[in-house]
Amino acid sequence: MGRGLRPVALPLIGFAAFFAAGPVDAHAPQAAATAVGAGAVAIAMIAALVLYLRGVHALWRAAGPGRGVVGRSVLCFVAGWLVLGAALFGPVERASGTLFYAHMIQHELLMLVAAPLLVIGAPLATWSWSLPAAMRRRTGRVTRSIGHSSAWRALASPVGAWAAHAIAVCGWHLPAVFGAALSSVLVHDLQHASFLVTALLFWWSLLRPHATRRDDGVAVLLLFTTMLYTGALGALLAFSAAPWYADYQGNGTLSALEDQQLGGLIMWLPGGVVYAVAALALLARCIGIAPRREPRIDVVRASPSPARR
Repeated sequence: MGRGLRPVALPLIGFAAFFAAGPVDAHAPQAAATAVGAGAVAIAMIAALVLYLRGVHALWRAAGPGRGVVGRSVLCFVAGWLVLGAALFGPVERASGTLFYAHMIQHELLMLVAAPLLVIGAPLATWSWSLPAAMRRRTGRVTRSIGHSSAWRALASPVGAWAAHAIAVCGWHLPAVFGAALSSVLVHDLQHASFLVTALLFWWSLLRPHATRRDDGVAVLLLFTTMLYTGALGALLAFSAAPWYADYQGNGTLSALEDQQLGGLIMWLPGGVVYAVAALALLARCIGIAPRREPRIDVVRASPSPARR
């Protein structure tokens, strides 16, 4: 790894080790299965970070520092990775087993903070640069083939990604489904995976740098409608006269209903602010107030810098 990335990489690997070794409690009593699942997630996260930094190093060595993927995108990916680790392995994960509002904080971190930051980091193309050149070319051909399929185009379109994310968010908050996630480690992990994957797809479909003004206008509308349905769900939880989820009984400070009401407010208000800010930023780009940046990364090759020609 290059000298420029080494001062950043070493502390991040230390964070990764902390996440991997930290105690976890994903809704006991299935502690053994939880530990196995947490270990697998930690290993996957460490691999994703190492490959990303390796890809950045290879890309900058070929094209010049800051070319292909800009420094702020790298910082966004690292920040998203740290938020993801904190949400899955930090105190909020341990508290989420007994407090509903902590579980809502965890979900908001996954969908509204980690997901957009990771998307801005352009991880797929950057990861490809961690591969040998021949494998990178084969990977580029495969990804282009998938990208041209009608199924992927439908799912990855802004409306398709919006629908997938809406189904995940609303479906998992049905009392019976949410209760199943609390009683099974496998279902609980599936819940988190569906939240994160659909959120990544949703934000990726909206934040494409090569989007047209029409695309940005559609994105603003979809962010607004997302703010509406998540806000409505949060309001229903906040103003409900009875708890929805029997597994949450509150603690010595909060009753079960107060815990749920606080969780609903967290979904409703901070979540709404994130969607509103993102919508305003895209609206500014749509009407020309903010600059429209073109993508600067190539999966297969990058132009060499003058110093390396």
